[in-house]
Amino acid sequence: MRILLIEDDKKIASFVINGLKEAGFSVDHMDDGDRGYELLIDGKYSAAIVDILLPGLDGFTIVEKARKKNVEIPIIFLSAKREIRDRIKGLDIGGDDYLIKPFSFAELLARLQAILRRTTGQIESSQLTVGDLEIDLLKHAVSRNGRNVDLNPREFKLLEYLMRNPGRVVSKTMIMDQVWDYYFDPQTNVVEATMCRLRSKLNDGFDDKLIRTIRGVGYVLEDPV
Repeated sequence: MRILLIEDDKKIASFVINGLKEAGFSVDHMDDGDRGYELLIDGKYSAAIVDILLPGLDGFTIVEKARKKNVEIPIIFLSAKREIRDRIKGLDIGGDDYLIKPFSFAELLARLQAILRRTTGQIESSQLTVGDLEIDLLKHAVSRNGRNVDLNPREFKLLEYLMRNPGRVVSKTMIMDQVWDYYFDPQTNVVEATMCRLRSKLNDGFDDKLIRTIRGVGYVLEDPV
């Protein structure tokens, strides 16, 4: 699926583009409203993510004009505008969702996938399985070989990301982009600390270790069998 991103903040744009590509999407990016609008009405996208404060046309105007042109694809607004009236306006003029900055990429991806499922009729399983490890996304529950594993929200997000990429090496940078938001300080050891806690909880009582460190590269979740 091809996604259009209209965002003038280079850091946010890079954060979103990298994340979407890692999730398997193709992405076109435009950093001004006028050219972004022209791409949007071209009609070749599955969904669009649109900032509100842009050079040229603002995001509200882009979406309002596009809806009048019968552009029907799902559109998510990104904005630092936190007022309820702004969110209401965004939805009233044709936005399908409204995400306030700063945000985690995991939340943006979940919202994007949800509106794509609604509009395409696709049904995605709420459960992920790797070996004897299972995660239920709706119940926010994790079990290994039938034994419950108690995770905090950040550990759960980290495990979900690893389980969506089984057998694939993911770097610290990729984890930061996917599990933490774009204001996260890459100089801290929070990824390593969270990974250590997650490993300890998953491995407790088991001889087989699920998460392997590839020194100098990253981490990989594997079925040990």
